[in-house]
Amino acid sequence: MSVEKFWKELEGVRSSMLAIGSARHVPMAPYAKQDDRAIWFITAQGTALVEAVTRGETEASLIVTGDSNIHARIEGSAAIVADRAKLEELWNPVASSWFDGIDDPDIRLVKLTPSAAEVWLTSGALGFAFELVKSKVTGEQPDMGEHFSLAF
Repeated sequence: MSVEKFWKELEGVRSSMLAIGSARHVPMAPYAKQDDRAIWFITAQGTALVEAVTRGETEASLIVTGDSNIHARIEGSAAIVADRAKLEELWNPVASSWFDGIDDPDIRLVKLTPSAAEVWLTSGALGFAFELVKSKVTGEQPDMGEHFSLAF
């Protein structure tokens, strides 16, 4: 499986669960950028994720599952990055719902640099249902798509 396919599928993900250090997994909107070799998050000062990085805890875990065809567990390192150009690139209506505009002083960018991932690519909910029905008719195991691991 190619790293490029991983990044392409990840670009379509709109929700995930991110944990950093001792900060538990919380829902976050990921912004996957293959050119950066990173997954970005827009969050706020004072959150458990930001506080963990501030304390020097950088080990991050991202869980992706749900409304997309990619399901993954991604491990890597997290950092707080002050980059106005990147914030402007990522800024969108979802982010603007949480802040008082792009100049809100509480905005923090978190950059997750993946080191490893375990990935499952499926054909979505309809494809999953079809495979289950087909397995009952044929007696064969359902084809659940691709499963692979990556090291970055």
